[in-house]
Amino acid sequence: MQAPRDIQLIGKELAVIWNDGVEHYFDPEYLRAHSPSAENVGERDIFGNQYGGDGPREFPGVTIDGWDYQGNYAIRFQFSDGHATGLYAWDYLRRLGEQMD
Repeated sequence: MQAPRDIQLIGKELAVIWNDGVEHYFDPEYLRAHSPSAENVGERDIFGNQYGGDGPREFPGVTIDGWDYQGNYAIRFQFSDGHATGLYAWDYLRRLGEQMD
């Protein structure tokens, strides 16, 4: 999937405009709660044991402090609570936006 045409903060919301003209507006708390990081979703070892993913599910008042592009396939947000490890692949970010519609 291609990178979005534009990404910017409007107020506290993250605006994403895709190349096909679709626009999504994300509340930072929603993005933080849906971080695909191991801290949020956990990870499994080769034996199937789950580690992590048992932390909080709500992040009231969290904001987006910035972001970094990861190659041409994802974005990594820096949140005001210090979280900065989830890589949001473009297709994952698009699915999150569609779930909100």
